[in-house]
Amino acid sequence: MDTPVLAVVGLICLAATLSWVRSARHRQRLVHRIDPQEAPDAYTLAWSHFRKEAHAALLYGLLAVAFFANAVAPATWVFALVAVPALVSTAWARNAVREARLARQRIDIERRAQEALSQEKLAPKAWAGRLAPDELPAFSGFDVGRVYQAGSGLMSGDFFDVFQASPTRMAAVIGDVSGHGIESSITAFQAKYLLRTFLRQFRDPAQALEELNRQMSSVDRSEEFISLVVLVFDTEAKTMRYASAGHPATFLWHQREVQPLRSTGPLLMLDPGGTYFSREIPMEHDDMAVMYTDGLTEARDGDEMFGEERIGNAIRRDPGIEPAVLCKQLLDAANDFSLGGVEDDIAILAIRKI
Repeated sequence: MDTPVLAVVGLICLAATLSWVRSARHRQRLVHRIDPQEAPDAYTLAWSHFRKEAHAALLYGLLAVAFFANAVAPATWVFALVAVPALVSTAWARNAVREARLARQRIDIERRAQEALSQEKLAPKAWAGRLAPDELPAFSGFDVGRVYQAGSGLMSGDFFDVFQASPTRMAAVIGDVSGHGIESSITAFQAKYLLRTFLRQFRDPAQALEELNRQMSSVDRSEEFISLVVLVFDTEAKTMRYASAGHPATFLWHQREVQPLRSTGPLLMLDPGGTYFSREIPMEHDDMAVMYTDGLTEARDGDEMFGEERIGNAIRRDPGIEPAVLCKQLLDAANDFSLGGVEDDIAILAIRKI
C-alpha cells in the first residue's frame, strides 16, 4: 500500500481513537455515579459498556500506530500488535455476556417473585409451593422423600430443590434465609433458581456456592444471610459430592454408620469473597442422606432442643426405612417434642440410593 494512503488510514484510525476515548471517559464518569450496592445490575451494565469502549479506543490506537509505522518503514509484523487487545477483548466480552445474562436472570427472578406476591390471598400458599414443592420429580436410581411444615410467620425463608444437573448428575439442595417475611422469601427464591444455573455450569458444588455467594452479596441486604447445603449425586462415578454454607449437618447412612457432614464454608451473603470446599464420598446401594433446616433441631421443650442426636438415632433404629416415611417420622417427633408447637419452618429431604 502507498505511503500517503497508509498515512491517511492512520489519521482516520487516530480520529476514531480520540472519539472512543471521549466516549469511554463519559462512561467512566457514569460508572462512578452508580452505587453498586443500590443498583448492582445498572452498575454491571455501565461497567460493561465502559470496558467495551475502552477496548475499542485501544484497538483503533494500535491500528493508527501500525499504519503510521508502515508509512515510515514498512513492517507487516507491526499489525500483530492488534491481536493483543483483540484477544483481551474477546475474553472480556465473553465475561461481559455472562455477567449480563446473570443480571438479566436476577431481574427476571425478582419480577416473577413480585408478580406472585402481588396476589395477596394466594401468595403465601403459592409461594410455599415454589420454595418447597409438594411434589418432586422421580429420578432413576434414587428414592426421594420430603416434608415441609410452615412456621408461625406468614412467609417462609426455607426452601429445597431436587433436579437433574446433567445427564449423569442429580442435585439436591436445602436452605434457609434468616428472618421471615416477603424480603426473606424473595431472597430464598433468587438463591434457589440462581443455584440451579450454577450447579449446571460447575461440576464442583463448592464453585457453585462461591458464584452464588458473589451474586447474592452484590445486593445490599445487610440483615440477611443464607445457610445452605448442596449434594450432587453422580450416577456414572457412583459418588456424592457435597458442599455446605454454614448449614446444619447433613446425616449420611454409609457403611452401616451414621456420619454427620459438617459445614465446608461460611454462611452466604456475609462475605462476597467467601471460600467454599467440597467433599466427595462413594455412594453404595441403600446409602441415604438426610438434609433439613434448623427448625427441626431447634424445636424446643422448655430449655431443651430437639437436637442432632435424635435425628441420628431415628436413622439408626431403622436404616432401611423409606425416605418419605423417615421425613414424616422426624417431623412428627419434633412436633411431639415441642409441646407448645414448633414456631419455625421445618423442611426435610431424605435421599436413598437404590
